[in-house]
Amino acid sequence: MDNCLFCKIAEGTIPSNKVYEDDRFLVFHDIEPAAPTHVLIIPKKHIPTMNDLAAEDAGLIGELHLVAREAAKKLGVAESGYRLINNCGPDSGQAVYHIHYHLLGGAKLGALVQNSNSHA
Repeated sequence: MDNCLFCKIAEGTIPSNKVYEDDRFLVFHDIEPAAPTHVLIIPKKHIPTMNDLAAEDAGLIGELHLVAREAAKKLGVAESGYRLINNCGPDSGQAVYHIHYHLLGGAKLGALVQNSNSHA
């Protein structure tokens, strides 16, 4: 896609701090890390959201998880633990509409969301 930030990063038009790259995937450091270790894992194929996956993308997504496992090993968080997150759509906080996963680790991670119920 012409205006997709992650497509531009994948093609090398916009620089990134790469952890891993092959012909189908790219793993790079997030520019606004939410944990000591925070990388983004993207397929080079442009797919806007999880809802846009087609049946033929099943293998790609399975492979993406294997890339995530290898990235966690390379980054030294595989043994201590890490979180793999995919945001889908505006209410999830998805900011770039190119499917991607956040791999976070390097510290004990807190709750995914804050409980909005107040028991005062």
